[in-house]
Amino acid sequence: MRYEIQTYTICDGWVNTWGIEQDNGESKPEYFDSYEDAIDALDDFFDEVHEAYQQGWIKTKYRPEEYRIAEVL
Repeated sequence: MRYEIQTYTICDGWVNTWGIEQDNGESKPEYFDSYEDAIDALDDFFDEVHEAYQQGWIKTKYRPEEYRIAEVL
């Protein structure tokens, strides 16, 4: 099984907006080998966003309820 982090979007609903940039500059969707790996990545993301908010680099906080981890085949 693989897992992805999905973001809720108004236009498309739940989609995988996480990507990995390739050497050629193109991006491909990011997947995780375990639920725990996806949780760790999402936790790291929110830690970084919280730091950016505290430093004044971003004006609004991201909402955890707009993210979820889904199993994909």
